Amino acid sequence: MNMKAPRGTVDILPEEAKKWRFVENQLKDICERFHYDEIRTPLFEHTELFQRGVGDSTDIVQKEMYTFEDRGGRSLTLRPEGTASVVRAFVENKLFGNPNQPVKLYYFAQMFRYERPQKGRMRQLNQFGVEVMGSADPAVDAEIIDLAMTCYKELGLNSLKLVINSLGDNESRRNHRDALVEHFTPHKDELCKDCQTRLEQNPMRILDCKTDRDHPAMQTAPSILDYLNEESSAYFEQVKNYLTMMGIDFTVDKNLVRGLDYYNHTAFEIMSEAEGFGAITTLAGGGRYNGLVEELGGPNTPGIGFGMGLERLIMALESENKEMPIDNRLDCFLIAVGDETEEKAVQLVHELRENGIQVDKDYQGRKMKAQFKAADRLQAKYVMILGGNELEQQVINVKEMKTGEQEEVPIAQITKYMREKLLGGNEHD
Repeated sequence: MNMKAPRGTVDILPEEAKKWRFVENQLKDICERFHYDEIRTPLFEHTELFQRGVGDSTDIVQKEMYTFEDRGGRSLTLRPEGTASVVRAFVENKLFGNPNQPVKLYYFAQMFRYERPQKGRMRQLNQFGVEVMGSADPAVDAEIIDLAMTCYKELGLNSLKLVINSLGDNESRRNHRDALVEHFTPHKDELCKDCQTRLEQNPMRILDCKTDRDHPAMQTAPSILDYLNEESSAYFEQVKNYLTMMGIDFTVDKNLVRGLDYYNHTAFEIMSEAEGFGAITTLAGGGRYNGLVEELGGPNTPGIGFGMGLERLIMALESENKEMPIDNRLDCFLIAVGDETEEKAVQLVHELRENGIQVDKDYQGRKMKAQFKAADRLQAKYVMILGGNELEQQVINVKEMKTGEQEEVPIAQITKYMREKLLGGNEHD
Protein backbone atom coordinates (compact mmCIF):
# COMPACT_ATOMS: atom_id res chain seq x y z
CA MET A 1 0.00 0.00 0.00
CA ASN A 2 1.46 3.35 -1.09
CA MET A 3 0.65 5.93 1.57
CA LYS A 4 2.90 8.70 0.24
CA ALA A 5 1.67 11.83 -1.55
CA PRO A 6 1.22 11.11 -5.30
CA ARG A 7 4.12 12.01 -7.56
CA GLY A 8 3.99 15.65 -8.57
CA THR A 9 2.15 16.76 -5.44
CA VAL A 10 3.47 18.22 -2.19
CA ASP A 11 2.23 18.96 1.30
CA ILE A 12 2.42 22.61 2.31
CA LEU A 13 3.16 22.37 6.02
CA PRO A 14 2.12 25.03 8.59
CA GLU A 15 5.31 27.13 8.56
CA GLU A 16 5.35 27.19 4.75
CA ALA A 17 1.59 27.84 4.62
CA LYS A 18 2.13 31.08 6.55
CA LYS A 19 4.39 32.30 3.74
CA TRP A 20 1.78 31.32 1.16
CA ARG A 21 -0.95 33.14 3.09
CA PHE A 22 1.19 36.27 3.30
CA VAL A 23 1.88 36.18 -0.46
CA GLU A 24 -1.78 35.53 -1.31
CA ASN A 25 -2.94 38.41 0.91
CA GLN A 26 -0.46 40.75 -0.77
CA LEU A 27 -1.72 39.73 -4.21
CA LYS A 28 -5.35 40.18 -3.13
CA ASP A 29 -4.59 43.68 -1.82
CA ILE A 30 -2.98 44.65 -5.13
CA CYS A 31 -6.00 43.33 -7.07
CA GLU A 32 -8.32 45.38 -4.88
CA ARG A 33 -6.22 48.46 -5.59
CA PHE A 34 -6.50 47.78 -9.33
CA HIS A 35 -10.27 47.27 -8.84
CA TYR A 36 -10.43 43.58 -9.74
CA ASP A 37 -13.00 41.23 -8.18
CA GLU A 38 -12.41 37.62 -7.13
CA ILE A 39 -14.05 34.69 -8.96
CA ARG A 40 -14.04 31.02 -7.96
CA THR A 41 -14.78 28.29 -10.51
CA PRO A 42 -15.22 24.49 -10.17
CA LEU A 43 -12.23 22.21 -9.81
CA PHE A 44 -13.37 20.16 -12.82
CA GLU A 45 -15.20 21.02 -16.03
CA HIS A 46 -16.60 19.22 -19.06
CA THR A 47 -13.62 18.04 -21.12
CA GLU A 48 -14.94 19.78 -24.23
CA LEU A 49 -14.40 23.16 -22.58
CA PHE A 50 -10.64 22.71 -22.62
CA GLN A 51 -10.59 20.99 -26.01
CA ARG A 52 -12.36 23.98 -27.56
CA GLY A 53 -10.98 26.72 -25.34
CA VAL A 54 -7.34 25.72 -24.94
CA GLY A 55 -7.00 24.03 -28.34
CA ASP A 56 -6.69 20.44 -29.57
CA SER A 57 -3.16 21.07 -30.84
CA THR A 58 -1.74 22.11 -27.48
CA ASP A 59 0.40 19.88 -25.28
CA ILE A 60 -2.04 20.51 -22.43
CA VAL A 61 -4.96 18.90 -24.27
CA GLN A 62 -2.98 16.20 -26.04
CA LYS A 63 -0.70 15.06 -23.21
CA GLU A 64 -1.30 16.67 -19.84
CA MET A 65 -4.98 16.62 -18.86
CA TYR A 66 -6.42 14.51 -16.06
CA THR A 67 -9.63 13.29 -17.71
CA PHE A 68 -12.15 10.79 -16.38
CA GLU A 69 -15.73 9.60 -16.90
CA ASP A 70 -18.25 10.15 -14.13
CA ARG A 71 -20.98 7.65 -13.30
CA GLY A 72 -23.24 9.23 -15.88
CA GLY A 73 -20.70 8.58 -18.64
CA ARG A 74 -19.79 12.27 -18.97
CA SER A 75 -16.17 13.14 -19.76
CA LEU A 76 -14.81 15.52 -17.13
CA THR A 77 -11.35 17.06 -16.70
CA LEU A 78 -9.56 18.53 -13.70
CA ARG A 79 -8.86 22.09 -14.82
CA PRO A 80 -5.35 22.39 -16.33
CA GLU A 81 -5.52 26.19 -16.62
CA GLY A 82 -7.76 29.03 -15.47
CA THR A 83 -8.81 31.14 -18.44
CA ALA A 84 -11.23 28.68 -20.09
CA SER A 85 -13.11 28.19 -16.80
CA VAL A 86 -13.37 31.92 -16.13
CA VAL A 87 -14.58 32.61 -19.67
CA ARG A 88 -17.12 29.78 -19.35
CA ALA A 89 -18.41 31.36 -16.12
CA PHE A 90 -18.49 34.77 -17.83
CA VAL A 91 -20.67 33.37 -20.64
CA GLU A 92 -22.88 31.08 -18.54
CA ASN A 93 -23.67 33.78 -15.97
CA LYS A 94 -24.11 36.48 -18.63
CA LEU A 95 -21.52 38.79 -17.10
CA PHE A 96 -21.33 40.43 -20.52
CA GLY A 97 -24.63 42.07 -19.55
CA ASN A 98 -23.12 43.68 -16.48
CA PRO A 99 -23.41 47.49 -16.83
CA ASN A 100 -19.91 47.86 -15.42
CA GLN A 101 -17.58 46.96 -18.27
CA PRO A 102 -14.99 45.66 -18.71
CA VAL A 103 -15.37 42.80 -16.23
CA LYS A 104 -12.09 42.56 -14.29
CA LEU A 105 -11.53 39.33 -12.34
CA TYR A 106 -8.83 37.52 -10.39
CA TYR A 107 -8.63 34.00 -8.98
CA PHE A 108 -6.56 31.63 -6.89
CA ALA A 109 -6.98 28.06 -8.08
CA GLN A 110 -5.35 24.64 -8.14
CA MET A 111 -4.52 23.30 -11.61
CA PHE A 112 -3.67 19.75 -12.66
CA ARG A 113 -1.26 18.79 -15.43
CA TYR A 114 0.28 15.40 -16.08
CA GLU A 115 3.85 16.42 -16.85
CA ARG A 116 7.30 15.49 -15.57
CA PRO A 117 7.61 16.95 -12.06
CA GLN A 118 10.63 19.15 -11.42
CA LYS A 119 11.60 22.00 -9.15
CA GLY A 120 8.79 24.56 -9.22
CA ARG A 121 6.68 22.55 -11.66
CA MET A 122 4.21 20.10 -10.14
CA ARG A 123 1.30 18.00 -11.36
CA GLN A 124 -0.94 19.79 -8.89
CA LEU A 125 0.01 23.45 -9.05
CA ASN A 126 -1.34 26.61 -7.48
CA GLN A 127 -2.04 29.55 -9.74
CA PHE A 128 -2.98 33.17 -9.32
CA GLY A 129 -4.60 34.61 -12.42
CA VAL A 130 -6.26 37.72 -13.78
CA GLU A 131 -8.79 38.03 -16.62
CA VAL A 132 -10.33 41.15 -18.18
CA MET A 133 -13.24 40.79 -20.62
CA GLY A 134 -15.07 43.50 -22.49
CA SER A 135 -12.36 45.87 -23.71
CA ALA A 136 -10.08 45.93 -26.76
CA ASP A 137 -8.19 48.97 -25.45
CA PRO A 138 -4.39 48.46 -25.53
CA ALA A 139 -4.33 50.34 -22.21
CA VAL A 140 -5.89 47.21 -20.64
CA ASP A 141 -3.01 45.10 -21.98
CA ALA A 142 -0.59 47.48 -20.32
CA GLU A 143 -2.66 47.50 -17.13
CA ILE A 144 -2.56 43.75 -16.54
CA ILE A 145 1.18 43.66 -17.30
CA ASP A 146 1.54 46.50 -14.79
CA LEU A 147 -0.52 44.51 -12.27
CA ALA A 148 1.69 41.42 -12.69
CA MET A 149 4.90 43.43 -12.40
CA THR A 150 3.51 45.27 -9.35
CA CYS A 151 2.85 41.92 -7.64
CA TYR A 152 6.44 40.82 -8.06
CA LYS A 153 8.03 44.16 -7.22
CA GLU A 154 5.96 44.80 -4.08
CA LEU A 155 6.90 41.35 -2.82
CA GLY A 156 10.51 42.45 -3.22
CA LEU A 157 11.70 40.75 -6.42
CA ASN A 158 14.34 42.68 -8.37
CA SER A 159 15.76 40.24 -10.93
CA LEU A 160 12.88 40.38 -13.39
CA LYS A 161 12.68 40.39 -17.17
CA LEU A 162 9.51 41.23 -19.10
CA VAL A 163 9.30 39.82 -22.64
CA ILE A 164 6.48 40.81 -25.00
CA ASN A 165 5.38 40.07 -28.54
CA SER A 166 2.39 40.55 -30.80
CA LEU A 167 0.64 37.59 -32.38
CA GLY A 168 -1.50 39.91 -34.51
CA ASP A 169 -5.13 39.67 -35.53
CA ASN A 170 -6.63 36.84 -37.60
CA GLU A 171 -5.47 38.29 -40.93
CA SER A 172 -1.90 38.75 -39.68
CA ARG A 173 -1.83 35.26 -38.23
CA ARG A 174 -3.12 33.68 -41.46
CA ASN A 175 -0.38 35.36 -43.47
CA HIS A 176 2.25 34.36 -40.92
CA ARG A 177 0.90 30.80 -40.85
CA ASP A 178 1.29 30.48 -44.62
CA ALA A 179 4.87 31.77 -44.37
CA LEU A 180 5.70 29.30 -41.58
CA VAL A 181 4.29 26.36 -43.53
CA GLU A 182 6.36 27.34 -46.55
CA HIS A 183 9.46 27.77 -44.39
CA PHE A 184 9.26 24.55 -42.35
CA THR A 185 7.83 22.13 -44.94
CA PRO A 186 11.25 21.38 -46.54
CA HIS A 187 12.51 20.47 -43.03
CA LYS A 188 9.45 18.50 -41.95
CA ASP A 189 11.21 15.14 -41.68
CA GLU A 190 13.92 16.74 -39.49
CA LEU A 191 11.42 18.01 -36.92
CA CYS A 192 10.10 16.09 -33.91
CA LYS A 193 6.80 14.24 -34.27
CA ASP A 194 4.95 16.93 -32.34
CA CYS A 195 6.18 19.66 -34.67
CA GLN A 196 5.30 17.59 -37.72
CA THR A 197 1.73 17.56 -36.41
CA ARG A 198 1.88 21.26 -35.51
CA LEU A 199 2.93 22.07 -39.05
CA GLU A 200 -0.53 20.95 -40.13
CA GLN A 201 -2.57 22.17 -37.14
CA ASN A 202 -0.88 25.28 -35.73
CA PRO A 203 2.58 25.97 -37.20
CA MET A 204 3.17 28.98 -34.93
CA ARG A 205 3.53 26.57 -32.02
CA ILE A 206 6.64 25.10 -33.65
CA LEU A 207 8.42 28.24 -32.46
CA ASP A 208 7.62 27.22 -28.87
CA CYS A 209 9.09 23.72 -29.21
CA LYS A 210 11.76 22.79 -26.66
CA THR A 211 12.93 19.75 -28.66
CA ASP A 212 13.65 21.57 -31.94
CA ARG A 213 14.66 24.96 -30.55
CA ASP A 214 18.27 24.53 -31.75
CA HIS A 215 17.31 23.46 -35.29
CA PRO A 216 18.82 25.91 -37.84
CA ALA A 217 15.38 26.48 -39.37
CA MET A 218 14.25 27.99 -36.07
CA GLN A 219 16.79 30.77 -36.33
CA THR A 220 15.59 31.81 -39.79
CA ALA A 221 11.85 31.30 -39.26
CA PRO A 222 9.61 34.15 -40.43
CA SER A 223 8.77 36.61 -37.65
CA ILE A 224 5.14 37.43 -36.88
CA LEU A 225 6.24 41.06 -36.55
CA ASP A 226 6.94 41.12 -40.30
CA TYR A 227 3.37 40.02 -41.02
CA LEU A 228 1.43 42.36 -38.76
CA ASN A 229 -1.09 44.40 -40.72
CA GLU A 230 -1.40 48.12 -40.08
CA GLU A 231 -4.04 47.75 -37.38
CA SER A 232 -2.13 45.06 -35.47
CA SER A 233 1.13 46.95 -35.71
CA ALA A 234 -0.49 50.16 -34.41
CA TYR A 235 -2.06 48.20 -31.53
CA PHE A 236 1.29 46.72 -30.51
CA GLU A 237 3.01 50.11 -30.71
CA GLN A 238 0.40 51.60 -28.38
CA VAL A 239 0.90 48.81 -25.83
CA LYS A 240 4.64 49.45 -25.91
CA ASN A 241 4.05 53.20 -25.55
CA TYR A 242 1.89 52.69 -22.46
CA LEU A 243 4.50 50.41 -20.86
CA THR A 244 7.19 53.00 -21.56
CA MET A 245 5.04 55.74 -20.04
CA MET A 246 4.64 53.58 -16.91
CA GLY A 247 8.40 53.14 -16.67
CA ILE A 248 8.14 49.37 -17.23
CA ASP A 249 11.17 47.95 -19.05
CA PHE A 250 10.52 45.24 -21.64
CA THR A 251 12.16 43.23 -24.40
CA VAL A 252 10.43 42.26 -27.66
CA ASP A 253 10.89 38.58 -28.52
CA LYS A 254 9.58 37.71 -32.00
CA ASN A 255 9.48 33.97 -31.12
CA LEU A 256 7.30 34.34 -28.01
CA VAL A 257 4.04 32.58 -28.90
CA ARG A 258 2.83 31.07 -25.58
CA GLY A 259 1.53 27.50 -25.38
CA LEU A 260 -2.22 27.97 -25.87
CA ASP A 261 -4.15 28.34 -29.11
CA TYR A 262 -6.45 31.15 -28.00
CA TYR A 263 -3.85 33.95 -27.88
CA ASN A 264 -3.77 36.87 -30.35
CA HIS A 265 -2.30 40.37 -30.33
CA THR A 266 -0.31 40.95 -27.11
CA ALA A 267 1.55 38.01 -25.55
CA PHE A 268 3.97 38.33 -22.66
CA GLU A 269 6.07 36.46 -20.13
CA ILE A 270 7.81 37.57 -16.95
CA MET A 271 11.01 35.74 -16.06
CA SER A 272 13.35 35.56 -13.10
CA GLU A 273 17.00 36.30 -13.73
CA ALA A 274 17.99 35.53 -10.14
CA GLU A 275 21.17 33.49 -9.80
CA GLY A 276 20.44 29.87 -8.99
CA PHE A 277 16.74 30.09 -9.79
CA GLY A 278 16.91 27.20 -12.24
CA ALA A 279 16.67 26.41 -15.94
CA ILE A 280 12.96 27.17 -16.20
CA THR A 281 12.87 30.91 -15.62
CA THR A 282 9.27 31.82 -16.49
CA LEU A 283 7.26 33.16 -13.54
CA ALA A 284 4.10 34.30 -15.32
CA GLY A 285 2.67 34.48 -18.80
CA GLY A 286 -0.42 35.63 -20.58
CA GLY A 287 -1.89 37.58 -23.43
CA ARG A 288 -4.95 38.71 -25.32
CA TYR A 289 -7.57 36.20 -26.43
CA ASN A 290 -10.13 38.04 -28.57
CA GLY A 291 -12.50 35.39 -29.97
CA LEU A 292 -12.40 32.96 -27.05
CA VAL A 293 -15.68 34.18 -25.55
CA GLU A 294 -17.39 33.58 -28.94
CA GLU A 295 -15.75 30.14 -29.21
CA LEU A 296 -17.35 29.21 -25.88
CA GLY A 297 -20.83 30.39 -26.89
CA GLY A 298 -20.81 34.04 -25.84
CA PRO A 299 -21.10 37.30 -27.79
CA ASN A 300 -18.19 39.04 -29.46
CA THR A 301 -16.17 40.07 -26.40
CA PRO A 302 -12.43 40.81 -26.34
CA GLY A 303 -10.39 39.45 -23.44
CA ILE A 304 -6.92 39.37 -21.94
CA GLY A 305 -5.34 37.71 -18.91
CA PHE A 306 -2.36 36.03 -17.31
CA GLY A 307 -1.50 33.14 -14.99
CA MET A 308 1.16 33.21 -12.28
CA GLY A 309 2.46 30.05 -10.60
CA LEU A 310 2.61 30.48 -6.83
CA GLU A 311 5.19 27.71 -6.39
CA ARG A 312 7.52 29.55 -8.73
CA LEU A 313 6.81 32.86 -7.02
CA ILE A 314 7.81 31.40 -3.64
CA MET A 315 10.93 29.93 -5.29
CA ALA A 316 11.87 33.33 -6.74
CA LEU A 317 11.48 35.00 -3.35
CA GLU A 318 13.75 32.38 -1.80
CA SER A 319 16.29 32.72 -4.64
CA GLU A 320 16.55 36.45 -3.92
CA ASN A 321 16.68 35.76 -0.16
CA LYS A 322 13.55 37.79 0.50
CA GLU A 323 12.31 37.47 4.06
CA MET A 324 8.55 37.42 4.47
CA PRO A 325 7.33 39.26 7.59
CA ILE A 326 5.78 36.24 9.26
CA ASP A 327 5.11 36.70 12.99
CA ASN A 328 5.32 33.25 14.58
CA ARG A 329 4.96 34.56 18.12
CA LEU A 330 1.95 33.62 20.22
CA ASP A 331 0.18 36.41 22.12
CA CYS A 332 -0.59 34.44 25.29
CA PHE A 333 -0.07 31.00 26.74
CA LEU A 334 -2.23 30.05 29.73
CA ILE A 335 -0.64 27.68 32.25
CA ALA A 336 -3.13 25.91 34.46
CA VAL A 337 -1.70 24.16 37.53
CA GLY A 338 -3.85 21.51 39.19
CA ASP A 339 -6.99 19.72 38.09
CA GLU A 340 -9.28 22.20 39.83
CA THR A 341 -8.13 25.03 37.53
CA GLU A 342 -8.82 23.24 34.24
CA GLU A 343 -12.44 24.28 33.84
CA LYS A 344 -11.66 27.94 34.55
CA ALA A 345 -8.70 27.79 32.12
CA VAL A 346 -10.95 26.50 29.33
CA GLN A 347 -13.45 29.28 30.06
CA LEU A 348 -10.74 32.00 30.07
CA VAL A 349 -9.19 30.80 26.81
CA HIS A 350 -12.62 30.92 25.16
CA GLU A 351 -13.32 34.43 26.55
CA LEU A 352 -9.97 35.82 25.45
CA ARG A 353 -10.35 34.40 21.93
CA GLU A 354 -13.83 35.88 21.68
CA ASN A 355 -12.23 39.26 22.37
CA GLY A 356 -9.67 39.04 19.58
CA ILE A 357 -6.69 37.76 21.57
CA GLN A 358 -4.56 34.90 20.26
CA VAL A 359 -4.17 32.40 23.10
CA ASP A 360 -3.37 28.74 23.63
CA LYS A 361 -2.99 26.36 26.57
CA ASP A 362 -1.61 22.94 27.41
CA TYR A 363 -3.67 19.91 26.37
CA GLN A 364 -1.26 17.14 27.43
CA GLY A 365 -1.43 17.33 31.22
CA ARG A 366 2.16 18.53 31.50
CA LYS A 367 3.76 19.88 34.67
CA MET A 368 4.25 23.61 35.13
CA LYS A 369 7.93 23.55 34.08
CA ALA A 370 7.09 21.68 30.85
CA GLN A 371 4.29 24.13 30.12
CA PHE A 372 6.73 27.03 30.46
CA LYS A 373 9.03 25.29 27.97
CA ALA A 374 6.10 24.94 25.59
CA ALA A 375 5.36 28.67 25.94
CA ASP A 376 9.01 29.40 25.10
CA ARG A 377 8.89 27.21 21.99
CA LEU A 378 5.74 29.01 20.87
CA GLN A 379 7.48 32.36 21.49
CA ALA A 380 4.60 33.52 23.68
CA LYS A 381 4.66 37.23 24.48
CA TYR A 382 2.81 36.69 27.74
CA VAL A 383 2.28 33.72 30.02
CA MET A 384 -0.73 33.62 32.35
CA ILE A 385 -0.43 31.33 35.37
CA LEU A 386 -3.51 30.02 37.12
CA GLY A 387 -3.01 27.81 40.18
CA GLY A 388 -5.27 26.66 43.00
CA ASN A 389 -4.40 29.65 45.20
CA GLU A 390 -4.98 32.10 42.35
CA LEU A 391 -8.31 30.49 41.58
CA GLU A 392 -9.34 30.76 45.21
CA GLN A 393 -8.39 34.45 45.27
CA GLN A 394 -9.89 35.05 41.80
CA VAL A 395 -6.62 36.42 40.41
CA ILE A 396 -4.21 35.30 37.68
CA ASN A 397 -0.49 36.01 37.32
CA VAL A 398 0.62 37.51 34.01
CA LYS A 399 4.29 37.38 33.04
CA GLU A 400 5.74 39.36 30.13
CA MET A 401 8.33 36.98 28.69
CA LYS A 402 10.55 39.66 27.13
CA THR A 403 11.11 41.62 30.36
CA GLY A 404 10.36 38.96 32.96
CA GLU A 405 8.00 41.35 34.74
CA GLN A 406 5.05 39.71 36.44
CA GLU A 407 1.76 41.20 37.65
CA GLU A 408 -1.24 39.85 39.52
CA VAL A 409 -4.51 40.68 37.75
CA PRO A 410 -8.10 40.02 38.89
CA ILE A 411 -9.61 37.27 36.76
CA ALA A 412 -12.62 39.49 36.08
CA GLN A 413 -10.26 42.09 34.55
CA ILE A 414 -7.96 39.79 32.57
CA THR A 415 -9.61 40.31 29.18
CA LYS A 416 -9.52 44.11 29.52
CA TYR A 417 -5.92 43.94 30.80
CA MET A 418 -4.68 41.76 27.93
CA ARG A 419 -6.50 43.85 25.33
CA GLU A 420 -4.73 46.95 26.59
CA LYS A 421 -1.37 45.15 26.54
CA LEU A 422 -1.75 43.57 23.10
CA LEU A 423 -4.27 45.68 21.20
CA GLY A 424 -3.95 49.05 22.87
CA GLY A 425 -7.57 48.72 23.98
CA ASN A 426 -8.81 49.12 20.37
CA GLU A 427 -11.25 46.86 18.63
CA HIS A 428 -9.49 43.92 17.04
CA ASP A 429 -9.39 43.96 13.22
